[in-house]
Amino acid sequence: MGSFSMTHWLILLVVVVVFGTAKLKNAGKDLGGAVKGFKEAVKDEETEHARKNHVLSHGNSTPAASNDLNTQVDDMEISLVTTDDQHKV
Repeated sequence: MGSFSMTHWLILLVVVVVFGTAKLKNAGKDLGGAVKGFKEAVKDEETEHARKNHVLSHGNSTPAASNDLNTQVDDMEISLVTTDDQHKV
């Protein structure tokens, strides 16, 4: 299995002649980029899943803004709206 047979070399030659080396090089780059993107997406998803599990496992004992989780808490402004039922004339 370490070397190619004559059939393998002929198939490789036909592929190079039909597609050309430039198209094969671009196809290799595209395939490599797709694999790299997939691995990064899986890693990001695993990190997000682990972060959610970490927060859920600690319940309310963990502060909302934890530095080790790299989370942000947006400031909320709450204002009371009152209506005046008496109309001034």
